[in-house]
Amino acid sequence: MAGSAYSAPAYRNGDVVAEINVTPLVDVLLVLLIIFMVTAPMLTGQLNLSLPVPHDKPAPVAPKAVLLVEQNGSFELDGRSLSASELPAALKGLAQASPDTVLEVGANADADYQGFTHAISAARDSGLSNISTR
Repeated sequence: MAGSAYSAPAYRNGDVVAEINVTPLVDVLLVLLIIFMVTAPMLTGQLNLSLPVPHDKPAPVAPKAVLLVEQNGSFELDGRSLSASELPAALKGLAQASPDTVLEVGANADADYQGFTHAISAARDSGLSNISTR
């Protein structure tokens, strides 16, 4: 027979009994424990990574060029003013001189978006692959 801290007359009078039933709580905790035990090994999977090996000499720094789109629709490549028709040739020359050049493309706050997209497109068509925006 199960024991209780309350006497039998307390149950007969219809009084409220403040006794916590912990069985559902234990059931939920056991289910959660089983779920975590099953999922924990799956979360510790292996990743196939190829980590870089440190070298004594520093990595060479790629050359950097800055292309700005001006408000009037012209372009400025490293301080040299260019028109829309001159831009592709200048970028091809830059790509042929150093293919790993990092080209940073920026625009004036009042510049037309079409000019910015033209600059990005011309940079891709010229063969430059390292293009960033500011």
